[in-house]
Amino acid sequence: MHRRTRPLLAAALAAALTLIGAAPASALAAPSDPVPATITVPRVENLPDDFIGGVDVSSVLSLEASGVVFRHADGTPGDLFAILAESGVTDVRVRVWNDPFDAAGNGYGGGDVDVDRAIEIAKRATDAGLGVLIDFQYSDFWADPAKQQAPKAWAGLTADETATKVSEFTRDAVRRLVAAGVELKMVQIGNETSNGVAGVTGWDDMAKVFSAGSAAVRAESPGTLVALHFTNPERAGFYANVAAQLASRGVDYDVFASSYYPFWHGTTANLTSVLAQIADTYGKKVMVAETSWAYTLEDGDGHGNVIDLPSEATQYPVSVQGQASAVRDVVQAVADVGDAGIGVFYWEPAWLPVGPPSQLEQNKMLWERDGSGWASSFAGEYEPDDAGQWFGGSAWDNQALFAFDGTASDALNIFRYVRTGAIAPREVEAVQTAVLQFTDGDAVTLPDEVTVTYTDGTSEQQQVTWSEAAQYIEGTGSYTVTGVTSAGLTASAAVTVSPRNFLHNPGFEGADTSMWMKTGAALTLRAWDDPHGGVNSAHFYAASDYSFELSQTVSGLPEGAYVARAALQGDGEGASGRVDLALSTPASASDPVAFALDGWRIWSTPTTGAVQVGADGVATVRVTGSLPAGAWGTLDDLELVRMPEPGADTMELRARRDAAAGIDASQYVESSTVGLSPAIERADIVLGAASPDADAVDGALRSLNAALDALVPLDDATAAPGRAMLSQRGGTRDGDYVITMNLRHGENATRLRLFENGVLIATVPLTYGGTAAQSAQFAVTGRPGGRYVYTGELVNSQGVTAVKPLTVKVKTVH
Repeated sequence: MHRRTRPLLAAALAAALTLIGAAPASALAAPSDPVPATITVPRVENLPDDFIGGVDVSSVLSLEASGVVFRHADGTPGDLFAILAESGVTDVRVRVWNDPFDAAGNGYGGGDVDVDRAIEIAKRATDAGLGVLIDFQYSDFWADPAKQQAPKAWAGLTADETATKVSEFTRDAVRRLVAAGVELKMVQIGNETSNGVAGVTGWDDMAKVFSAGSAAVRAESPGTLVALHFTNPERAGFYANVAAQLASRGVDYDVFASSYYPFWHGTTANLTSVLAQIADTYGKKVMVAETSWAYTLEDGDGHGNVIDLPSEATQYPVSVQGQASAVRDVVQAVADVGDAGIGVFYWEPAWLPVGPPSQLEQNKMLWERDGSGWASSFAGEYEPDDAGQWFGGSAWDNQALFAFDGTASDALNIFRYVRTGAIAPREVEAVQTAVLQFTDGDAVTLPDEVTVTYTDGTSEQQQVTWSEAAQYIEGTGSYTVTGVTSAGLTASAAVTVSPRNFLHNPGFEGADTSMWMKTGAALTLRAWDDPHGGVNSAHFYAASDYSFELSQTVSGLPEGAYVARAALQGDGEGASGRVDLALSTPASASDPVAFALDGWRIWSTPTTGAVQVGADGVATVRVTGSLPAGAWGTLDDLELVRMPEPGADTMELRARRDAAAGIDASQYVESSTVGLSPAIERADIVLGAASPDADAVDGALRSLNAALDALVPLDDATAAPGRAMLSQRGGTRDGDYVITMNLRHGENATRLRLFENGVLIATVPLTYGGTAAQSAQFAVTGRPGGRYVYTGELVNSQGVTAVKPLTVKVKTVH
């Protein structure tokens, strides 16, 4: 329902309840028919009245400090928590770091949420009628499966000492939250603690920390639920093992919480299965503590996003409807567990841009000053490898439930719509990009149909006719092909052509591993542990010092230069451990390259130097490991690929393509522009190749030149300022030459502008009012060797006529 009608309805309901006495939430029964909306959401049947529909908005204070304005669906500004409450959100989740500041008080970013700021956020949520979940991360910055770093003040402590600190910290924070009047419904002891917590690893020691935190919550707020939070439900048997480890050590908790992101974490059916197993076996409540989906692939603030490619988001449409469908499916998955399924939280739906990408420098200042980006440069002192290198803005703005300008989208109503149902008029929402993967040498075939999605949640297949530019795909690279559906809708295909991998069973997916030569009992092929791709990997671990070797020799290779690549993740248990990748032939070998052993699911993907394979066609890829006791990891997706031949020079093609793309087709006779778009797309295909050949580049240039030559400017002098031609006078020795523009301009032409490689370098006022031919000359001096593309514009009050581009090739003589 709209914001302005809600207070009236609330008042009417309150009056009714006053007459009949207090009524349970179930008295406000869901309507029998779905409510009108701009998205379609099937109702989740029999959803419990107290099912949590929550959001994590931990960055809110920093965003507000940076000037972000949150808006109701009608565009009027409002308080974030009021907007959430009226949208059907029931609870707010707030992460808490111990000390996310340096010694000078500079915040690390991500909201700079310490206990003081968490209390402020939680109090605002309570005042808006929302419940609160506090997520203690027991670190000074982001804690996740790859990073469970102890807070600065706890560095070097033993597990027992850390457990004591966790108890003290948690009791103090919970006591202060309760004293502030916060509606503290749940507390998390750690965040995504699959691999450790507070710098502590190993189940015996982790259990001490979990138990200490749980006991602290029980002591200060007995009615508050205690949750433990893990991730990767798609890993076969993982959650069952986690729950068993906790039970065997007597860890006291109420809720087993999972992250579930459709991009990474398997199916919702599997999510239901693994959570139900825990609920049924151990009597625990279960929930999803984090989920999300993208509504666009655009970047809102100039800092790249976690999900930014079509190939990364294929389970649902990238749209507002896609978001609603994704969250609705997660709610259904948790509800399908039964009474033990208590809720779902959407992660950071309000983490908006502090400014557009065009204001990047100003945005950087705000991220640093207010902590409104995911990390500031100050975080590098605590976490140098990730935040210290990639600090910046929001990598999540395209997964918000608000538009970039802060206006609430209809997907923010998802937790209301799962109860009522919602239905939208049937309109085309999106044509899904066809994401295609090929191997070099295979025929590239595009699908006959694409999926068209509608705002009512339905979809259909439509026939598509693809651009002829597809025929120019050649060799490895990334290409985009456009098309038109049978209904006249624009379609696109994202085509990736990868180098051929000459290794057999490179990811250990096949049952036959006889092509791999293995030494060392610590290495297990076809393990299920943490694959980089697929479902299998090669896993290594031993309780004492160990070594291993894995190799494959391939014959029948075409002559040429080759490299080897592979992916590895794990922990080397100190600096002494080493795992190397090498490539050799009977005649030569590359120097070994070392994998980094930086932690769980932090993948190292080194590439060897190139090795020449001769007429015998034989090469060997070899991985060797020498590791201390307790070191562990997985190896996966090994590759032996041929190095591409050097490609042709594309500088001129790129410059010509950019000049063509900058032309305003409305200034030319329509029939003369028909070849422009196909020529530009052909150029894009050639430029997308990793190593385009000279014939392809020349062909694309000829196509662009023909399209540009065919352009006919509008003849009416009052509608367009005239015509001009560029010519070159003078040699290119030492980069000195003259550009001459031969002009015929109408009486309204006022000035002439000359551009070099798209940059304005000269403007000349025009005073002659007739139509006789004139010329203007521009001396160009001191240009270094290279290609320069010149374009001109004749300007009057009616518009602009672009001059056909001229390419000047400069060969500097020394």
